[in-house]
Amino acid sequence: MSTDPTVFLVDDHAMFRAGVRAELGRYLTVLGEAGTVAEAVAAIGRLEPDVVLLDVHMPDGGGRAVLEAVRRTHPGVRFLALSVSDAAEDVIGLVRAGARGYVTKTISAEELADAVRRVAEGDAVFSPRLAGFVLDAFTQNPAAPVSDPELDLLTAREREVLRLLARGYAYKEIAAELFISVKTVETHASSVLRKLQMSNRYELSRWAVDRRLV
Repeated sequence: MSTDPTVFLVDDHAMFRAGVRAELGRYLTVLGEAGTVAEAVAAIGRLEPDVVLLDVHMPDGGGRAVLEAVRRTHPGVRFLALSVSDAAEDVIGLVRAGARGYVTKTISAEELADAVRRVAEGDAVFSPRLAGFVLDAFTQNPAAPVSDPELDLLTAREREVLRLLARGYAYKEIAAELFISVKTVETHASSVLRKLQMSNRYELSRWAVDRRLV
């Protein structure tokens, strides 16, 4: 439909972008895609889509860097986060930066198209479980930054590996989910255990559950 919003896709995984573009293209017009912050900012400024689908964890500042750069010059563009991460600090961080919604990559193409339309119309859209994070953050202590000294020791990728480990994923499953090698997963897992001074996945899972990361 001609009245449907136009979309731009930002994600550093080319295979994921190709899949989303093919599926979402059945419902909406996808103007373009980018895999880096610099490419995204330049292309969004040129194409001026209605809604940008934005990955959270990318090199060079991630999705938040894209959002903040574009908002300075094109305030009319709306952002919807589309991420593998469903952690509270990621959700709330993007919302505080100006995203109109946050959905996880388990969403269907039809549901994603509907979320894009709603964001374009000015609604706020969240996967069901994530809405509670936002409500809690903005009603209990709206001015407080989301921070955890121990969690801050980890890189963005290590946090992703941590959450999947805590949910019981095998290394091979984590590798497939994050589009990285099994060896890279093992390296990140060892780093997480070392930084958090833990010796096994059981301790890690307990720690993650206590912080509502899973």
